[in-house]
Amino acid sequence: MSHFLIITFVFFSCFALTSQQILVSPITKDESTNLYTMLVYLKTPLQPSNLHLDLGSYLSWYDCARHYQSSSYKPVYSNSSLCTDLNPGIFSNCFNKPGPGCFNDSCSFFPENPVTRKIGIGELLVDKFALPTKKLGQLGPVSDFLFSCTDPNKYSRIYRGLAKGVKGLAALGRFNYSLPAQLSRTFSSPQIFAVCLPGSSKANGVALFNSPGPYYFSPGIDLSKSLIYTPLLQGPRGADTQIYYWYKSPDYYIGLTSIKVNGKVVPLNKTLLAIDELGSGGTKISTSRPYMVLQSSIFKALSDAFVRESTALNLTLINPVEPFHACYAAQGITNTRISSTVPIIDFVLQENNVFWRIFGSNSMVRITTNDVDAWCLGIIDGGPSPKTSIVIGGHQIEDNLLQFDLQLERLGFSSSLLLRSTSCSNFDFNSTKN
Repeated sequence: MSHFLIITFVFFSCFALTSQQILVSPITKDESTNLYTMLVYLKTPLQPSNLHLDLGSYLSWYDCARHYQSSSYKPVYSNSSLCTDLNPGIFSNCFNKPGPGCFNDSCSFFPENPVTRKIGIGELLVDKFALPTKKLGQLGPVSDFLFSCTDPNKYSRIYRGLAKGVKGLAALGRFNYSLPAQLSRTFSSPQIFAVCLPGSSKANGVALFNSPGPYYFSPGIDLSKSLIYTPLLQGPRGADTQIYYWYKSPDYYIGLTSIKVNGKVVPLNKTLLAIDELGSGGTKISTSRPYMVLQSSIFKALSDAFVRESTALNLTLINPVEPFHACYAAQGITNTRISSTVPIIDFVLQENNVFWRIFGSNSMVRITTNDVDAWCLGIIDGGPSPKTSIVIGGHQIEDNLLQFDLQLERLGFSSSLLLRSTSCSNFDFNSTKN
């Protein structure tokens, strides 16, 4: 998607949306943080805003303190049915001039930064929200979009570690008031959405809402027909924080059963692959972790297996480049887009013939400095006792189409689109079939 296309979204008109039309949001990658933002429209009149894209947050949040101008915002009061349904357990009074994020007897929430795990307190607000439809020139209006306010003047830490210029967070997690859930209720559409992250800061990806497909990417490929499905599992209560311990996890967990490198099973302690009675273990997907994070014994086993197989391919190990462990001289690796020259990693799921294949474009990270030119295995040691044993990070899912189907409780995945001579930047806005 071109930068010109993003700019022209500002001038769209709003129309009624049918349940069959796809809502889209361009996704960009921030070069300094390796995190992702999505474009939304908020307030009256509608104004474009970039939000951090997170797959594991309950409720979207937004900067209400700096230049929030809208004629349609409404506070959520503590005695409202909406506040009762949310059950946030906290109410607020404000002694400053009334305005967005400052009302007496209001219902509040704890907005959280999923990168740093820093938490603030913010009043709940309702305002107009919209995303573009696939048809150029139209926005699909959304009334009564609920989010939590933040005040960077009081809680500046909540923005630390996020991409520069973001005004808040788009929560795409498993929760009744996440962004996908609210869109689904508004348009009486299936609670299904898809995410396709860009492979670099120079390209755009896309988030797709309100439709199970088809999803056409140039040159005329309907990727919805080639998705592989695996069940979505329920994670532990409270996710990675103790704030909302009575809520079910908003994260998307999948049932990884084994890992293979070049077809050979990696020896693992398989009890770590399941979620135990204390809520630890398992495998989840995160857009707020740039790279895959593994429990220490899994990290060592996968690294050792990868190094063994790469040695057989005559790849030359060099000194590690932080934060990575296994790095190779760049001149020895000639084809990383689909990577015939590096080992292939398979995440085996519910059956041996159901696996998520990770090619070099998603396993390897290019490191170029004045002193080194290397390709490194893009996995991080998460320590001996992390909450989640395996966190599949953003780099591993770039240029992969992921469909989150909460109607059927399943994840659809494509593996690398580069194998099909396309990418996440090639969503076909001109196709009449989408």
